[in-house]
Amino acid sequence: MNQGKRILIIEDDQEISMLLSFIMRKAKLEPVAAYSGTEGLLQLQNKVFDLILLDLMLPGKTGEELIKEIRKESSIPIIVISAKVDIEDKVQVLKMGADDYITKPFHQEEVLARVEVQLRKAAVKQVKQTEIQWRGLAINKEKRLATLNGKELQLTNAEFEILSFFVSTPERALSKREIYENIWKGTYYGDDNTISVHVSNLRKKISEVTDEEYIKTIWGVGFMLV
Repeated sequence: MNQGKRILIIEDDQEISMLLSFIMRKAKLEPVAAYSGTEGLLQLQNKVFDLILLDLMLPGKTGEELIKEIRKESSIPIIVISAKVDIEDKVQVLKMGADDYITKPFHQEEVLARVEVQLRKAAVKQVKQTEIQWRGLAINKEKRLATLNGKELQLTNAEFEILSFFVSTPERALSKREIYENIWKGTYYGDDNTISVHVSNLRKKISEVTDEEYIKTIWGVGFMLV
């Protein structure tokens, strides 16, 4: 599942960096080495990574400074690998935003196990971010998939976008103007027949799966997902 994931190793000791790269390649991960905090930050600005292995005592920028900068922009998993063994140091970097802390010297198996745990957590988090749910409805925008009670709904592009908008704002009355401008990004001129037709089709497709009401008409306003 993690094959091909890109791992940034920010470690100024070349032997340790090479060992960590070896561990990653053995697990079919793609390591990229940086030997200073400044170089590590440059790599992050130019490439997309799935996880960072980070030393603290680095030239350029320290590991602590890097964590602070990274957390301003990204939630990428960060595993600190450091010779600092004091509990105060561990607590400090974890509070800054590191996800895990391994002390040197380390066991290869432990490093790999902790990397796999963080990649697994990140994958679960990503799925949750790309999928929104309301009652029996589930919308996956990345896959453009809509399901109701586990059954796929065969929707047109417009129907999918409208239902996605509904699911992202449940139990809120949405005007036809608001729906139109959110989906078509244009000016609404009061011709609401388009919205009504799409909503009618959505209701029909939902009714083929369940008798429960999902889209309620709010007279004088528009529609609401209930």
